[in-house]
Amino acid sequence: MINKLLTEFFKLRHKLNQYIKKLSKTRYLHRSKTFNFLLSLTVGVLVTSIGITTDWATTKTSTLTYKTSWTNNSIDSTNLLVQNNTETSKLTYKTSWIGNTIGSGNLRVQNNIEAMYVAPDGTIYTNSHWDEAGMEAGIYKDGKVIGAIGDTHGWSRGGGKAVTVNSKYIYIAMTQGSRGKTNEDYPPEGTTWHCVRRYDLSGKPAPFPNGRGWDKSMLITSTKSEVTGLATVESELYVSDFVANRIRIYDTDRMKEVRSFTVAHPGAITIDPQKNLWIIQSKNGSNPAKILHYSQSGKQLSQQIADIVEPTAIAIDHQGKLLVAENGPRQQMLIYDIKDQPVQVGSFGSKGGIYAEVPGEVRDLKLYGLTGVGTDASGNIYINSDGFNKSGTDLRKFSPSGKLLWRSLGLIFVDNADADPKTDGVDLFTKQEHYLMDFSKPAGKQWTYKAYTLNAFKYSQDPRLHTSPDGTFVRRIQGKPFLFLTDMYSSFLQIYRFNPATDGKVAIPAGMFVGTNSADKPFLTGNWPPHQPEKGEWIWRDRNGNGKFEKNEYDTSKDYPYIGGWWVDSKGDVWKALRTEDGIRHYPLQGIDPKGNPIYSYSSMEKQTTPKIFNDLRRIEYFPETDSMYLSGFTVDHPAFGDDAGVAGSEIARFDNWSKGNRTPRWRIVIPYDTTGKREVSTAAISVAGDRVFAVTVKTAEVYVYNAKTGTQVQQLKPGPEVGSESGWIDIPYGVRAFRRSNGEYLVFVEENWKGKVIMYRLAG
Repeated sequence: MINKLLTEFFKLRHKLNQYIKKLSKTRYLHRSKTFNFLLSLTVGVLVTSIGITTDWATTKTSTLTYKTSWTNNSIDSTNLLVQNNTETSKLTYKTSWIGNTIGSGNLRVQNNIEAMYVAPDGTIYTNSHWDEAGMEAGIYKDGKVIGAIGDTHGWSRGGGKAVTVNSKYIYIAMTQGSRGKTNEDYPPEGTTWHCVRRYDLSGKPAPFPNGRGWDKSMLITSTKSEVTGLATVESELYVSDFVANRIRIYDTDRMKEVRSFTVAHPGAITIDPQKNLWIIQSKNGSNPAKILHYSQSGKQLSQQIADIVEPTAIAIDHQGKLLVAENGPRQQMLIYDIKDQPVQVGSFGSKGGIYAEVPGEVRDLKLYGLTGVGTDASGNIYINSDGFNKSGTDLRKFSPSGKLLWRSLGLIFVDNADADPKTDGVDLFTKQEHYLMDFSKPAGKQWTYKAYTLNAFKYSQDPRLHTSPDGTFVRRIQGKPFLFLTDMYSSFLQIYRFNPATDGKVAIPAGMFVGTNSADKPFLTGNWPPHQPEKGEWIWRDRNGNGKFEKNEYDTSKDYPYIGGWWVDSKGDVWKALRTEDGIRHYPLQGIDPKGNPIYSYSSMEKQTTPKIFNDLRRIEYFPETDSMYLSGFTVDHPAFGDDAGVAGSEIARFDNWSKGNRTPRWRIVIPYDTTGKREVSTAAISVAGDRVFAVTVKTAEVYVYNAKTGTQVQQLKPGPEVGSESGWIDIPYGVRAFRRSNGEYLVFVEENWKGKVIMYRLAG
């Protein structure tokens, strides 16, 4: 009975639609408010009646299912070529992630480990200057994060680069900035306290008499430079005061200074079995680094180690040998017998580190950017690699024989992923990492860390060492792979090529676009890159293939400086959106030079007029296969409230036959944007793939999914239980990237800066 009634209803609805279409051609319909009211009332009654009859009987909704591996939109029907509706098929999804061993919860692998201490039982205590989720200092054991050292984040607080532990307390280096609350024992304006903060072994602050700060657990050691080393001997705490060129000694219980002695540029400290100190002396100008030996009283002893390039961490192992993290080209842990004059008796890790054998390829014994070494009482070895320019945590435990026992990774910070189109999404890239995917595995287990693509020694001028890129585009141009990177402010577009024969898995600097220099300073300030033009904007191409910025490798121009966004299409053409009426720049690919670099020039650049509906263009994506252009920004109908420099705008529009001059949109979508001034709702980024358009919101990290043919919304994605149903804010203009696989499945990558990963959704096509 119900099915028959539904059939009759659909027939009636079809006839009614046909009748409405006929009436819509008459002027009378548009003028007759009475007719419109009666028509709406009739349809409403019919729909309600059928709904009441069938609701209880329809127990399931027709679904299109898709897997996700780790976000309300309205359409302005007065301006668009589509109806104001939403596709009714309900999609289901799961969530996964890449780049962090732990996908959810407060205890996950931190962004960076810049210092660590290994206790005899294998507990690892860490410290770093910054972690987005507030775990600057953590506690690890058996491959798990078992605790966080608390209250290191917010209120102008941060961590540091030293940590040590005794039988009662944890001591970490930290900083405390001013808050305008000197009555609550914060520093006065313009002053930063560089402190040692004391905690109990569970990670809770342990105050002491005359302690400073809001909870009286801080020991102020300097207002000029941070603490660079910490160690304890019996009841004494040794602190490296770098700028003062002193080692300060404090009573561990009362935290009172008892004496000090002079050491030039002291760094990390460790204590040998004779209870004497080994101290890293940091390099100073032309003076190389050394490791010096001192008694507890401050007398310099005769032993020292000078045949080392960049020592970053030291420890004493269970046999009394000195372990040194050599962060120079060797990228190894060096082992010294120190009974008499220090003699190197061994090393750990592949010589050359990550750049040994196949450069960039990740292997168990290939280290890179060492920041911590240590052993436990059983001789197990612990090493942390932090990459270069703070690439991310790679903490490993090895057996005494050198077998990898476990590894904890926290590789993502302000970054997003993109897929290699040739391998159908099996190979993913972030700004420095290469992942291999196995989509048959459970959420969070699908990715394998395959390669680290930055070579800090061979390509010391690599822009990734001097800037903070965060948006990744992977392209195949004439069959060859290229990596394009931009940043949080769309300041530049960096270009990388690959040559496995000479550089393995490393991405080689190949080119770079920057914005226009202002009248009084270069667009990129400082000593890098060398030889950059003083005026205008520039394109750099590595003409001789050595990865260095050289004087004859710049092409210059002068243009409007405020960039809305970048795009690289499938042919390799570069597009730039400027926030002006003539704000589209097209740089057609001029070929690939003999060194493998894509060629772009200002002489071939095309200026294209922004469609009139936009008054502030923010994002641009062009697809030559269909000659379709997707633009987002603020429009005449939906203008910006204030500057809102970091958002994608208020609308997305699709234009067909773009190269033929068409500037009439096929459709327009009004995307989430708050005009109340509170800016609680806004869209950070867009991405188009296949038949879908994706837009992600800033604060809620919800992905709105639209049909690319019609502009109608088809779904809204939110982080699932696999990642704790949570996400941080979207901080970057390319915070969502989408890719359609050959089987029709969509991979949707979303920046998750807060807890150091990339969220990944998988949608069936």
